[in-house]
Amino acid sequence: MSVTEGHRVRAQVLVCGASAPPLPEVDGLSVHRVGERPGKAEIDPLLDDGPLIVEGTDADLAAVVIRLLRKEKLGSTPIGFVPADPASEVAAIWGLPTDPARALAVALNAEVDPVPLIRDDNGGVIVGRGTFGPVRGVAYCDDEIALRGPARSIEVSPDPDGGPGLVVRVVKGLLFKRPVITAGRAFQIGCIPTRPSLDGVPFPRAITRWTWYRHTADLRLIRGLG
Repeated sequence: MSVTEGHRVRAQVLVCGASAPPLPEVDGLSVHRVGERPGKAEIDPLLDDGPLIVEGTDADLAAVVIRLLRKEKLGSTPIGFVPADPASEVAAIWGLPTDPARALAVALNAEVDPVPLIRDDNGGVIVGRGTFGPVRGVAYCDDEIALRGPARSIEVSPDPDGGPGLVVRVVKGLLFKRPVITAGRAFQIGCIPTRPSLDGVPFPRAITRWTWYRHTADLRLIRGLG
């Protein structure tokens, strides 16, 4: 059986980076090889409101989502994801296959399921996980104090359980400490200079204030709920 049997919608496929594994040949797809974390010149000409499938890392997916935001096409573009990394946080959070053929089948045949998109106050997004650590400061998740003092690490990710938008995990101790978990719509921190990491990519400079928050529109992720 063809992976596209019963699927009539033509989709654009973005294969990000030279190390992305080969995909099965599928009729009716327009495949474009682009660079890692592709930008405006590579992505914008391909945005036509039809389904868009991204093969690459979580950071590659985030780069494409940023272009959808800039072009105001987030609400009209279904997004499928084929993880190039078996350890993809996006795949783990949203229950996506990491096998390329299976992930492509989901992207082609499954239903759109809107999921929270997390933005920051520096123009970026996280689709999988944002992190700090080690860090010292004061942080809030909505009105709740998430940290006052030092922490070994802070992780922020979209909430897969239907909560307000994001989940914060703070590990304060040095050895064998369970994270303190809070959920809300926004996370804010004031801290000594540090560099957050967005979907595995370090921010280019140190910051002393940072905010992650749920965007007003969700990401139209194709992930298999019918």
